[in-house]
Amino acid sequence: MSTSEASAPAAVTGNYKLDLAHTRIGFSARHAMVSKVRGQFNKFDGSVYLDAEKPANSHVELNIDANSIDTRNDDRDNHLRSNDFLAMKEYPEITFRSTEVEQVDDNHYRVTGDLTIRGVTRPVTVDFELTGVATDPYGNQRVGFEGSATINRKDWGVNWNAVLDGGGVMVSERVNLEFEVEGIKQAA
Repeated sequence: MSTSEASAPAAVTGNYKLDLAHTRIGFSARHAMVSKVRGQFNKFDGSVYLDAEKPANSHVELNIDANSIDTRNDDRDNHLRSNDFLAMKEYPEITFRSTEVEQVDDNHYRVTGDLTIRGVTRPVTVDFELTGVATDPYGNQRVGFEGSATINRKDWGVNWNAVLDGGGVMVSERVNLEFEVEGIKQAA
């Protein structure tokens, strides 16, 4: 089924569970002000309720195991888990709960919600693009979205940094959040 075939509200509306094998929750931040470090969280779960007829009735929940942070560098990952950054021992989970869903056009949505990191909850808006709707070979309806948002990590008390000899800092305050999401529609 193509995106256009499944776009009828009755076909898309429903509860979806994130397909963990086909979903990526990632981020990127500047390192030494010269390049980007990319990473992701490997353990998370989430659900989405989509109401294609009345998008404002839609909602999203995401729970991330903060300890599952992975930047492909063990030393950096351990530093990110420490009190300098995410303080995993005290705050093992990062959560997002939507408070508003707005349909911008046929394939774009703006999801605003409460993001909690290190026990601090602040509003964040993520712009999503509907990337497709399809029925897999097993009869499961799948829906895909890609989205991103930029946050200032200091707003959540993630303040560590080091000043570089030539000026600038080791880690940017701005962090780009990246979402590549595939959901499987659940039985009613």
